[in-house]
Parts: sequence; structure tokens; C-alpha cells
Amino acid sequence: MKHARSVRILAVVGLAFGVLTIASGARALFGDAAARAAVGNAVPYVLWFNFLAGFAYVAAGIGLWRTQRWAVVLAAMLALATAAIAAAFGFHVLGGGAYEMRTVGALALRFGFWAVVSVVAWRSLARRGTAAPPAVG
Repeated sequence: MKHARSVRILAVVGLAFGVLTIASGARALFGDAAARAAVGNAVPYVLWFNFLAGFAYVAAGIGLWRTQRWAVVLAAMLALATAAIAAAFGFHVLGGGAYEMRTVGALALRFGFWAVVSVVAWRSLARRGTAAPPAVG
């Protein structure tokens, strides 16, 4: 029961995180000149990734709330995709590209959150006897 409750809490947080990410990304990408200027030296592909990932966050939150096995896989894929974007961002920074320091923290937060969600959800669904996602490999 404790694990199911944890997954529900993480589902709500993931859903809220998604809605906020979509709103923030839309403002940065499609807002007026002042909104676009407020993002400073944001890296465009990171902005687009975060905006589009926000929709996946919402889907994962809904799926986790409904204890859907695909949502566990989606959470893990979000963590992996965020790690990949963070690596690309790291190469951008090492290459001398302009960036905002807050992007480093945001990517770390996003990766950490979805990594925790995927582990907690995997363990919870496996304990409850819900069909756990198949092992990769």
C-alpha cells in the first residue's frame, strides 16, 4: 500500500511538472519579445526538448495514476532522453557555447525526478502483481 501511495504522489507531481513545463516552454518559445529575452542564452534544442517532453510528463503522470505498465517505461525513457540531452548540452558547453547556468540545474532535476519515478513505479507495480514492464536486453 505504501508503494502504491508513493506512485500516486509521484504521478500527481509528474503531471503538475508537465503542465508547468509546457506553460514555461510555450512562453519561452512562442511568447512576446520580453518573454523570449527572459530565457537569456538558452540552448534552442534543450528548450524544444523540454517543451515537448512536458507533454510526455503529463501522459506519464496520467498513466502512473492509472497504474499502466507503459507509464513505467515512459518514465524510464524520459530519464534516458533527458540524460542524452544533458550529454549533448555538456558538449555544447565544453565547445564554448553560450548557456544559462540554470539549465544545468533544470536538467539534473528532470533526470533525477524521472529516474526516481521509474524505479519507484517499477518496484510498486512488481509488488502489486501488476504486469511489470519487460526487461530490456
